Amino acid sequence: MGDLASVEAAAGDPEAACARAEEALDQLARTWYATGMDRITQVRRALEPWADQECVRRLDDRLYGWETTLSALKR
Repeated sequence: MGDLASVEAAAGDPEAACARAEEALDQLARTWYATGMDRITQVRRALEPWADQECVRRLDDRLYGWETTLSALKR
């Protein structure tokens, strides 16, 4: 999912990139994979030109939220 999000970001489709990135975060909440999280943070960097869009702000909330931090610390 992270790789698909990266492709969507490169294609200039922030909505699709965010949707795939959120799906990846859902999977990472179940099965932690550090490389997967690295890919999502790379996608977020690629989405910087669209940082003011709602989908990117929502992704930021998920990516930098407390639940994600706790999940990472448990691993």
